[in-house]
Amino acid sequence: MTDPVGDRLALACEVAAEAGRLALDFFARRESLAVEAKASPQDIVSRADREVETLIRRRLSERHPEDGFLGEEHGAQAGTSGFTWVIDPIDGTAPFLAGLPHWCVVLALQQDGRTVAGVIEHPLARETFTARRGGGAFLNGERLHARADLRIGNCNVALGASHRTPPDVAAALVRELMRRGGMFYRNGSGAIMLASVAAGRLGGYYEPHMNPWDCLAAMLMVEETQGLASPFPEDASGGMVLVAAPNVWEDLTAVVKAAEGQAG
Repeated sequence: MTDPVGDRLALACEVAAEAGRLALDFFARRESLAVEAKASPQDIVSRADREVETLIRRRLSERHPEDGFLGEEHGAQAGTSGFTWVIDPIDGTAPFLAGLPHWCVVLALQQDGRTVAGVIEHPLARETFTARRGGGAFLNGERLHARADLRIGNCNVALGASHRTPPDVAAALVRELMRRGGMFYRNGSGAIMLASVAAGRLGGYYEPHMNPWDCLAAMLMVEETQGLASPFPEDASGGMVLVAAPNVWEDLTAVVKAAEGQAG
């Protein structure tokens, strides 16, 4: 019996590993890369981003030419199979170009608008996160489970921000989290931080707005560990992301609500 999701997940792992190797090659000679600003001076892109996404699309299309694509750098391409690949070739471009280790390759697979599988390849850490809807989430082949021992006061909580985030909102989030005994964390890659919630390294993650290519794969990973995740739009517009370990969720939700009220 054929397993179209399983077959595509296996392919995604192969392609993400190859894309990670190409990204590592660019990382080793990053000083030679021309950098362009997109929406703001902090929202940047390089030749590495574009070429890694081109490689991913080519490899996936060779096996599944009927599939659609939505990528950060090359936009949307309709398919006929009901499957769509959502791609962030290098999540964490700013850390990548600065020589920091917090960047990764992200592939999510949607079937009829619903995320059914995801892969995050973190080359410098030699870590591969995978998930399949109904089949669990894994790190280097070891199954991940939500941690019931985490509370807002005994873990780090990641907070994301971008040029779309008003400074008053970001400041209110940090202030309210610390008032409740928590501590904030940020490394520049939303996908890695979200996957770290799935791995039990972080207690939660919140960002007022994320694009689908940044978060769909890792949100599925959190859900498959029995962590909690807010609903996310099923189109390309993106939206708010909130995920947490079971016993962090209520307090983190309260942090977000209070911060939004303070910021007006």
